[in-house]
Amino acid sequence: MSKYEEYYQKMIDQNLDLFGEFQEIHDNYALNPTINQMKYNEIGAKVVEVIRDWEKKLCKESEGGQYGVYSVKLADKFWGLVRKDYPKIDFVGVK
Repeated sequence: MSKYEEYYQKMIDQNLDLFGEFQEIHDNYALNPTINQMKYNEIGAKVVEVIRDWEKKLCKESEGGQYGVYSVKLADKFWGLVRKDYPKIDFVGVK
């Protein structure tokens, strides 16, 4: 398992309740965005905050060193996993 996959799994495991709640509203939002937008934004904001915290944890080691270029690619791979499970994550905050 790669480092970004490991961090992604740790993030999910340590926040099971939040991601479980988000999965439910995410699925409802995918079916009917208009009705579910407010609750999706509310819960989604918390989820995005957690995701960004874990992204920072993942990338902090490589940013300052000689592998700074790879930090961006690492973050992209991490967000790729997020988008695979939650394709509508980029719509958090949209009004």
